[in-house]
Amino acid sequence: MSQHNLSSAGRLTVAQGTALSVFAVLGTGVIALPALAADTAGPASLVAWLALVVLSVPLAAAFAALGARHPDAGGVSTYARLAFGERSAAVAGWCFYFAIPPGATAAALFGGSYVSFALGGGTTTTVVTAVALMAAVTVVNATGVRLTGRLQVVLFALLLTLLTVAVLSSLPHATTANLSPFAPHGWSAVGPAAALLVFCFAGWEAVAHLAGEFRRPDRDVPRATGAAVVIVGVVYLAAAFAVIAVLGPGAAHSEAPLGDLMARGLGDGARPLAAVAALLLTFGTMNAYYAGGAKLGAALGRDGSLPRWFARGSTTGETPRRSLLVVSTLALLTLLAVAASGTGAQSAVMFSAASFSVVYAIGVAAAIRLLPQGSWGRRSAWSALAAVLALLALSGSYLAWPLLVSCAALLSVRTTRRRRARSDRALVTAT
Repeated sequence: MSQHNLSSAGRLTVAQGTALSVFAVLGTGVIALPALAADTAGPASLVAWLALVVLSVPLAAAFAALGARHPDAGGVSTYARLAFGERSAAVAGWCFYFAIPPGATAAALFGGSYVSFALGGGTTTTVVTAVALMAAVTVVNATGVRLTGRLQVVLFALLLTLLTVAVLSSLPHATTANLSPFAPHGWSAVGPAAALLVFCFAGWEAVAHLAGEFRRPDRDVPRATGAAVVIVGVVYLAAAFAVIAVLGPGAAHSEAPLGDLMARGLGDGARPLAAVAALLLTFGTMNAYYAGGAKLGAALGRDGSLPRWFARGSTTGETPRRSLLVVSTLALLTLLAVAASGTGAQSAVMFSAASFSVVYAIGVAAAIRLLPQGSWGRRSAWSALAAVLALLALSGSYLAWPLLVSCAALLSVRTTRRRRARSDRALVTAT
């Protein structure tokens, strides 16, 4: 889940937009979630992967239509404000902002698991590596240093290379026997696996933020999004199939499934290579999480959706250190809670995925409200809304987090309005 900021408006081609859309969706989840999904549903988790790929078509189409019609950097929050007003915009912004700490925790633990996979040390090595990653990313962002867009592309190209090498080198070891029994935990387990995998598919809304950067948004955004859906679908399905077909029942217990695939295909010497690659791409992804999240928090403070204390650093070129402090502190506390409870990264993934599901529900509802009657974008939004609502239901108790965040957002808006009303009355009295 990464975002890229471009300084020059109106210069993105379809090919460049496709690459950015792919990189926005492909993230660190794929280096660990195939194993977690297999643990939840066995080989039937492949059905969950396929279902999410299919869901991506109308979801991405709805956001592409919104981006083409309303090209604005505010993305989902802007669409929510246009469609439903300030309260919905605040809920969307808060849910996105507070999905970042658990998402960053999961990403850091995924990267750390590859280090322990290569060096040993188990949970201790994983947690220490995760803390080190969080500290490094916080320092980089606090000092105002940013990974360039070109370097971010290199890091995500590294992810594609890791996936390709892992899959192609291991496929000769695949066997259909590993696909049986196909649904060892019953077909009802496919739903929870799909809810877990939402973490891997978060990012389709990113193209909405970039819509204004295309040469011709009305034409190029839908084309880039369509190509990205195909590429992401192929990559995810190939990786998930290889994990199941090659590792078999052992996939459910793998801490570093792509590392296991590379070790199976290339030998144990590939373990350190997989760890280095995982660390680099995890750092790149977390840098995007922290940078984008810190800026979002400052913008929410500027607009009154968060306390004004957050607003410092909201203008272009400034470093939003206060918002960054909140993001990094919450991420570290989440990591420590996960480590102390022994629940592993799965709980953090589910909290983040539930929050993104709420953001998507608001986004597609806004698309239904804003897009013209009978348009392909509006029809796609209706299809996506039904699927997103199903994912919300499957999130179960984890939905408590975005619901709590939403209540806090609404309370913040109410408090801000009261403060503004008192200020206006005082101004009238003074004049």
